Amino acid sequence: MNGLRLLLGFDYGTKQIGVAVGQAITGQARELCVLKAQNGVPDWSQIERLVKEWQPDAMVVGLPLNMDGTPSEMSERAAKFARRLHGRFNLPVHTHDERLTTFEAKGHRLAQGQRDGYRQRPVDALAAALLLEGWLTEHAIG
Repeated sequence: MNGLRLLLGFDYGTKQIGVAVGQAITGQARELCVLKAQNGVPDWSQIERLVKEWQPDAMVVGLPLNMDGTPSEMSERAAKFARRLHGRFNLPVHTHDERLTTFEAKGHRLAQGQRDGYRQRPVDALAAALLLEGWLTEHAIG
């Protein structure tokens, strides 16, 4: 992970894309925002603004694999999104197995007392933070 300091993480979805920012030094990530998408296509200008604002060294996109580890239709779409990120911004883009991060994010929200559904506060950005922390842990310095 030489040279990596700041990363953006993406929890890809067809209607929403969660975004998080993380630091390699601390291994921690936090929620940034949730971007709307139309059939999986984001407003690229919003992503461009985030890249300009945060100036990440790399990006991580969650790969929603099946529970047995095989690719799913969504993991193929997420991989395509990762390739497009790389093509547009010319930054390293990594993928990371995100199985159960949305489930874990919903558990976090429930623990915080959110019981009235996830529409008021979607879990996508929290899921992005969790998958980014998972990637950072897997690639920890040291």
